[in-house]
Amino acid sequence: MEGVERREKLISILKNRKEEPISGTELAKQLGVSRQVIVQDIALLRAVNKNILSTTKGYLLYYQEAKKVNRCFMVKHTNNLIEDELCTIVDHGGKVLDVIVMHDIYGEIRTDLIISNRKDVYDFVNKVNEKQTVPLKELTDGTHLHTVEADSENILDDIEVALREKGYLI
Repeated sequence: MEGVERREKLISILKNRKEEPISGTELAKQLGVSRQVIVQDIALLRAVNKNILSTTKGYLLYYQEAKKVNRCFMVKHTNNLIEDELCTIVDHGGKVLDVIVMHDIYGEIRTDLIISNRKDVYDFVNKVNEKQTVPLKELTDGTHLHTVEADSENILDDIEVALREKGYLI
């Protein structure tokens, strides 16, 4: 399979998965190539403005619905409060799109999360704990940002109030 044809098939697979991420390993298996080829294909597709997100569960083709709004929240808390912070956002109707830190040396470091509900929160927290991973926020003494998507500005306002009441909002 040629590169162009393979990348078209990759996009087709991602479109059919809708909101369910697919791992690089699974994509490689379906397309009969190595995982490294998938990583390279994803990079090439992103370079031509394909909105492919890399989440902890795999790759996802992402389209922001026109009716959705988003806001960036700057927060700070300890590691034992990650679950509560994320649950606060999703319980109020938000979707956590990413985590961003502003590092003194490396500048902006961002990774996609795509956390929509409590199951996603628990899966993320369990994965961090299982892998004994240091959360990205540790690079900046706990300070980090989340881009949050919601159906309305009112929902984002409610999330902001809840984060402020819990002392997370900076």
